[in-house]
Amino acid sequence: MQPTNIVLLQSDPTIAKMLAASLSNSFHGVHVARSVDELRRIATKHRPYAIILDLESATLHDVQTLKREFAGIRIICNHRIADEKMWTQTLSAGADDCCPSSDTRGIVMAAVPRAKAQHPLAA
Repeated sequence: MQPTNIVLLQSDPTIAKMLAASLSNSFHGVHVARSVDELRRIATKHRPYAIILDLESATLHDVQTLKREFAGIRIICNHRIADEKMWTQTLSAGADDCCPSSDTRGIVMAAVPRAKAQHPLAA
């Protein structure tokens, strides 16, 4: 059974489209937000399995707040120049993972339920 929803907030529309297309194979509803406030409204309404959050569109404080507001929902961060230091900071803020924005496959693998992650995905 597919998880129901996922919400994306991305600064780059091209990456948002690529992620939405890749994630549509694993999620029933893929919602793209244009701001942190819109992301909150969508997440409140649809209770997604995961949120994919570009750190050029949100702050580490936003990650902490979202994790508190939506406990139990996976938060996957991405950034165009994600590195080990950023990964450590985002996990400390409550994120479940942090990937480079260019790593569509890694982002999808971090977002899908573990049982599905065992199977190869087209990215």
